[in-house]
Amino acid sequence: MSFDLAVVRAELAPEGELRVAINLGNPVLAQRDETTGNLGGVSVALANALASELGIVAKLTPYDAAGKVFAALEDGLWDLAFLAIEPVRAEKIAFSTPYVSIDGTYLVRIDSPFQSACDLDEQGHRISVGRGAAYDLYLSRTLEHAQLVRGETSASAVGLFLEQDLEAAAGVRQPLERFARATPGVRVLVDNFTEIRQAIAVPKARKIAAEYVENFISRLVRDGFVAQALAESGQSDARVVLPVSTTPI
Repeated sequence: MSFDLAVVRAELAPEGELRVAINLGNPVLAQRDETTGNLGGVSVALANALASELGIVAKLTPYDAAGKVFAALEDGLWDLAFLAIEPVRAEKIAFSTPYVSIDGTYLVRIDSPFQSACDLDEQGHRISVGRGAAYDLYLSRTLEHAQLVRGETSASAVGLFLEQDLEAAAGVRQPLERFARATPGVRVLVDNFTEIRQAIAVPKARKIAAEYVENFISRLVRDGFVAQALAESGQSDARVVLPVSTTPI
């Protein structure tokens, strides 16, 4: 498939630079160096690669939660973002096919009776979650009995779990497991309540841009760029999702 790059640039980056929202709420995909303040991770690598391919500059704006990235779309503050695919978001966003899949699971106390994610959905159980995160949206749709307690970010949700003596904290497996290794008295369930499919997002009206982004991410998954970027940022255990289609691109 061939594209007129001038047309793609005009639709994807109408202000002349690619304004990219980087979600630091998911440390599997994006991280900030505590010493330099520089942003890194597969999201940053993909944003820079796309901007370079289009011959424009990427302007990266960090957000500490996915819900804040989605809210910023209302104000037209970004051209490109990295978010999990969710039906609520898809009303306003055109998503690429997923390129990474991550477990959504629970952090619980080490002596709690919970062994499986389904054990948490009982009357009286309280689960903390980052407001507007993919797992907040998913659990809001699917939980029948348990109550969600929302923090402003995924990190603060873990704090709520400890401070308010909740039954569990929902989140991405990798950061929850890192927290559990460093914190006595807690553990992460071995199973998950969902697979969070991460994709590249553009505003829904930008159809040509969405087609180009789909072509772009399919190429970079196939050639190993995504896997390499994950490994270089210390996230090699994240699952890369290979494109299903075998149609040449």
